[in-house]
Amino acid sequence: MNRVKIYDTTLRDGTQAEELNLTTEDKIRVARKLDELGVHYIEGGWPGSNPTDKSFFKEIRKENFSTARVAAFGSTHYPRTTADKDPNLAALLEAETPVLTIFGKTWDLHAETALGVSLERNLELIRDSLAYLRPHVDELFFDAEHFFDGFKANPDFTLNCLRAAFEAGADVLVLCDTNGGTLTHELAAIMTEVRKALPDARLGIHPHNDSELAVANALEGVRQGAVQVQGTINGYGERCGNANLCSIIPNLELKMGLECIGADRLTLLRETSNYIAEVANLRPFLRQPFVGGSAFAHKGGIHVSAVLKNSETYEHIHPEAVGNHQRVLLSDLAGKSNIIFKARQYGYELDKNDPRLGALLGCIKERESIGFEYSVADASFELLLREFLGDSKDYFTFHNFFVVDSKREEDNQPLSEATVIVSVQGQKEHTAASGNGPVNALDGAVRKALERFYPRLKEVSLKDFKVRVVSGLIRDTGGTGSFVRVLIESSDRKNRWTTVGVSHNIIEASWQAVVDSIVYKLYLDEREAAKNLGDAGIP
Repeated sequence: MNRVKIYDTTLRDGTQAEELNLTTEDKIRVARKLDELGVHYIEGGWPGSNPTDKSFFKEIRKENFSTARVAAFGSTHYPRTTADKDPNLAALLEAETPVLTIFGKTWDLHAETALGVSLERNLELIRDSLAYLRPHVDELFFDAEHFFDGFKANPDFTLNCLRAAFEAGADVLVLCDTNGGTLTHELAAIMTEVRKALPDARLGIHPHNDSELAVANALEGVRQGAVQVQGTINGYGERCGNANLCSIIPNLELKMGLECIGADRLTLLRETSNYIAEVANLRPFLRQPFVGGSAFAHKGGIHVSAVLKNSETYEHIHPEAVGNHQRVLLSDLAGKSNIIFKARQYGYELDKNDPRLGALLGCIKERESIGFEYSVADASFELLLREFLGDSKDYFTFHNFFVVDSKREEDNQPLSEATVIVSVQGQKEHTAASGNGPVNALDGAVRKALERFYPRLKEVSLKDFKVRVVSGLIRDTGGTGSFVRVLIESSDRKNRWTTVGVSHNIIEASWQAVVDSIVYKLYLDEREAAKNLGDAGIP
């Protein structure tokens, strides 16, 4: 099996993405995760450009990586100086990394207009910079910036830039589609010409995604002989992003039969994707291929029926190969197969002729027609399923709630107060609480009422609260009379779950979601206690 080296530039090119900022500590954490994934190179940043990157290269020396080599990134030397006196090249050497990568202009437009030098002087900058760095590092890479645009404009000059880098000692010549505008068939044709002109050179590929072709161009680059692929986790990067390694790696390994990180580490891909999104404080993209939460999610009843018989009917790989898993969603498109699948996940074996299935399916479709969304609220669905199967439990009885919002002075925050009356085991509790908004006050009041009976409710914390006006559905009155959907994501020390509520009244919708969240927590605790008793041999 041929081997392709993965060069990750999340910590440099990826951080140029809008809304993505990493501290030195963040970058160290990401680097550790990338090493665990098994990438071969981690480009840590540009040590001559900012304090964060300079600090990163100082701290990263303390790490002992098992697979990855750290690379520092920079440019060819300034035109008005020489390589040995250039501050950027000096900063690269001060980083003391085993790998250095420098970029140079390979498009005549950039050399003459952006850099302001003659084409011959540009060749000297490339040759002299690489020759100066070559004795000081184990590996030296040259990023041919704007290579494909440059080749289209002036192929002779662009190839001369590569030739200068190769003769100066660059180990890999990385062909960059910096503007991201090259079509895949163009890339293939140009790389064919490069291989003819420099048959002994080792090539790399660095595409951008401005034409939605970065992954395709990376894979085609490998087909055309590239031994190194540069990209970022989740495709982070400037403008439309870089080539997404979360798609490139599994395509290389599983579809093209080319080893890069190996099958064992490939199972860490989804975990790595989500981890880096979390460190960057960005929500994961649900529909991201291979690693997204929806990548192997099935909603239509016909699809689910087929998947239950053979997953290959609607899945192009086994999800577990990339650390993902199959999901079946509940919606108004669902059939009995969806419910059978979900019930099995919760420990219930149902026959397709069970009359309860039809009743539950009808209930789901009716509720989703007014805005319930069980495909993203598994906890609420599990409670509904248990109710229809006669396996639910009333942990408390609701009697009344009362919520008041008031604002007394223009510059003061509104005051929210809620009172709740519930009873547990015949004991009535009447409690009140204030909060940051009516839902927070209502949540506080009902918890205060219940915590005396169920003290572990103190473990529950609210992670996310989403409100959406759901229009265009049956019985929709339009405007402020529309249905409102509330999704609440909650967690305790071990679990995370989502509940849903829908009503014309936002407080009522929130109450539904809050109650489901509390009931689900009580159910989890009861299930855990039963398991512990079983493990202890107590019937």
